[in-house]
Amino acid sequence: MSFDTRAGTHGARQLKGQPLRWMNSLVRQLIRRTGGKVGGFDMLVLRTIGRKSGAERRTPLSWLPAADGSRLIIASAWGGSGNPDWYYNLAANPDRVRIDIGGETVDVRAEQLHGAARDEAWRHIVATAPRFAGYQQKTDRELPIIRLAPRD
Repeated sequence: MSFDTRAGTHGARQLKGQPLRWMNSLVRQLIRRTGGKVGGFDMLVLRTIGRKSGAERRTPLSWLPAADGSRLIIASAWGGSGNPDWYYNLAANPDRVRIDIGGETVDVRAEQLHGAARDEAWRHIVATAPRFAGYQQKTDRELPIIRLAPRD
């Protein structure tokens, strides 16, 4: 499946630059200290390869379990009009993704969900974490849902 969600025309303000790097660093430290629970949410650190730089990028994200045992992440950007940078890094290198979770680093493959699979996952997400429905209301883009499945 392709990573094909375009940016929207309106949405919430997105944190960028140094403030975002500072916040991500703080949350990564909290994830390490708490074993992956921050603010009552299950968290992981997504390790992607920068599509332009080729450097490893580490982004803390909340995740939800999928029915098949994989993990779901949502490219919500807090309801911003644009997709987060990590979304484009996944699109460029879906087979070169790792996650830090539960004190381990796991190699995963990233796949954007579409159609019925996305619809089913979305129902599960908003039932489990209603904040994502609020993020969706802030923007005119469809929030991408990414399944992270372990690589063999």
